[in-house]
Formats: sequence, structure tokens, C-alpha cells
Amino acid sequence: MDTFAGSGTLTESAIALDERACAHNYSPLPVVAASAEGCWITDVEGRRFLDCLAAYSAVNFGHRNPEITATAHAQLDTVTLVSRAFHAEALGRFCAALASLCDKEMVLPMNSGAEAVESALKVARKWGTDVKGVPIDKANIVVADNNFHGRTISIVSFSSDPVARAGFGPFTPGFRSVPFGDADALTEAIDEHTVAVLLEPIQGEAGVVVPPPHYLPNVREICSARDVLMIADEIQSGLARTGRTFACDHWGVVPDVYLLGKALGGGVVPLSAVVADSDILAVLHPGEHGSTFGGNPLAAAIGSTVVSMLARGEFQERAARLGKRLHGRLRALIGHGVIAVRGRGLWAGVDIDPALGSGKTISLRLAERGILVKDTHGSTIRVAPPLVITEAEIDWAIEQLAETLADLAA
Repeated sequence: MDTFAGSGTLTESAIALDERACAHNYSPLPVVAASAEGCWITDVEGRRFLDCLAAYSAVNFGHRNPEITATAHAQLDTVTLVSRAFHAEALGRFCAALASLCDKEMVLPMNSGAEAVESALKVARKWGTDVKGVPIDKANIVVADNNFHGRTISIVSFSSDPVARAGFGPFTPGFRSVPFGDADALTEAIDEHTVAVLLEPIQGEAGVVVPPPHYLPNVREICSARDVLMIADEIQSGLARTGRTFACDHWGVVPDVYLLGKALGGGVVPLSAVVADSDILAVLHPGEHGSTFGGNPLAAAIGSTVVSMLARGEFQERAARLGKRLHGRLRALIGHGVIAVRGRGLWAGVDIDPALGSGKTISLRLAERGILVKDTHGSTIRVAPPLVITEAEIDWAIEQLAETLADLAA
């Protein structure tokens, strides 16, 4: 596998146009994608990069997965959007399949992950008022420190990331944040007006942080005992990424509400969903919530194909098997520029020795070697390749990381 360095005029021109015409709400690596297939991205100058980010888990099944793209092409020839003013055959089929996969009864389809979270917040508050009997405007929701559920105003209202919050107030009230992994603190935060606990089973943006072994089972017990909805944000961690269909499955925990997105759209379209039983989602009535594009026939058809692929179990098996290799190779670098490795399946947070550089520095160095990862806080990088990656590709990626760390230490 070739390595390379430097950039040329096509790349520089594309980046300059991006920086001039696009709002600067991202800090992308200096790579300009022109095409992609499987685990590989080709830039405008023909250089190939091994994608070890998978669009933050949105491309779990690989770029341009043949089964998913075939569905997309077929649906493009029939109907793509009618809004929710009419029924669509593809939508009902998708909702029924996804509900079955989750062992739930109903699906609320949306577009982005943040929309799914916002929708769940509304549902939880409405459930609290209509079912639990919480007085109007008194509901509160417990969340975890260092969470990442999106960047809308309500969501950043309970973020502990100062970058996500600074200058964006005033914020939405009604949230209480407690340390992730601390069931006692969660218990203390719940009162008679608490309607939900919202958690990532594994915190992604925080650095792929895995909770203590008994934490999620304890959360499940607490929520059941206190008549509080347990909402699991599986937008990044779900759909085979960790070696199970949902990250919650590692602990044998079934939440009241699943929040899904990213990979649900097959890496082709935005598609998200709130999935729960009817006694929860039936609190919504016509006119109380909606989305013109939510559950559109194109996205629904693709979502049905994604669900059918997950039902076969092959991607969960690959993530579990190859994840052992990924984590084993990464752990071998501890003491050689790596401080710690966390995660499950094909998802890892890697803490680099700060003396060698920031996570952004490591990401830039790896991009020069043809490996695409992305930094998060401090000196941590995230590794989350498409689940179609091979053992040889994993080995090559870790070799590039090892050589990068050795070069920085020299």
C-alpha cells in the first residue's frame, strides 16, 4: 500500500473554495474527496485514503455499499418524496421492520440524529404530562456529563463542552447533568418531576468512553423503579458498530426508547428514528410534531435495506471479530506513544501521549500516510472504520500509526 505526502493545485483550489464559500463550523483535514468505495476514499488528485472514521459511523456498511445503492437507484425511479401528507408504501414497511429489529411497537422517523434527540425530548415531556402526571412545564430530564447528542439549542443547553455553548445562550431549561458512570449521582438527580434519563451507552465524542460494567443495568433498574423513561442514544454506537446490534446489548439492557441515525441511512441519505412502544409514542397526535422529509420514501426504502442487512447478523459478527484485532493491535502500542485504548468492536478511542502532539496533529500526520481518523478532545483520536474493513487493512492502518508515533518521538 502506497504512502504519500504533500498537496497539489486541485486540492488547494478546492480547499480555498470551501473556506471561502462554506461557513467555518468545521475544521476538516486537508483532504478533498472525489469518490469512495468500501473503506477507501479517493481525492481529487487520485490519491487513496483508508477511511477509519466512516463519517462518524454513518458509513458502517462501507461507501457505496452495492446492496444499499441498488435500493437507492430503484427507489429513485419510483417516488422519493410526498411529505407526510400522504401514506407511502416504503414508509410503513420501514417502520414495521425497524420496530421488529428493536423489539418495539412504533417508529417516529426523522432525518438527522439531532432531530431524533429533539423529538425524544418532546416525547418524554409529553409522556410525563399525559401519562406520568407531571405538572405542565415542570418536567426535567437527567443527562450525563461530557455527552454529545447534537448541536441544536436545546441539546447544547445540557452540553458540558464550552465550545458548543459559548455565545449561544439563553439556554433551554429542564435538564440536570450528572457524571457518566455514576448510578448513585443519577439516583439523587431524579425527583417526582423527572420524565427521562438520556444517555449514550458508550460516549463517542468524549473519546469512546465505556461505562463501568454494572452502570447501564443499574440505570435500567433505577428508571423502572422511579417511573422514568430510559432513552438510549445509539446514533453512533448502534447498528453493529460495537459488535452487537445496539451497544446496550453488551449489558443485556433494553431501554424504553432507542434513538437511531447515521448508519440507518446507509451512508446515502439522512435518516433517523425514535423507536419505542406505543404507550410512549402514542402521546403524539396530529399537528404536534412533524418533518416534511422525515420518513420520505427514498430514505425509508434505504432504511428497510439497512434493517434487513442487520437482521442477518453478518456485520455484527465482523465488528466483533475484527474489533478484537483492532483493539489488540492498538493496545500493543501502549507505552509506545499510546497511553490508553477504549471502546468496543470496530470503535476505539486512543489517547496519545500529549508530549507527541495533539489529536489534530496525529490526524494530520496519519492523513499524510493515507489514513483518515479524526481527533476529539485533547490528544485523543477516534478510530471507527467501515465494518467491511479487512484484517490486512487494519494491520496496515495500525502500522502507519506506530510509525507516526515513532517519528514524533524521535
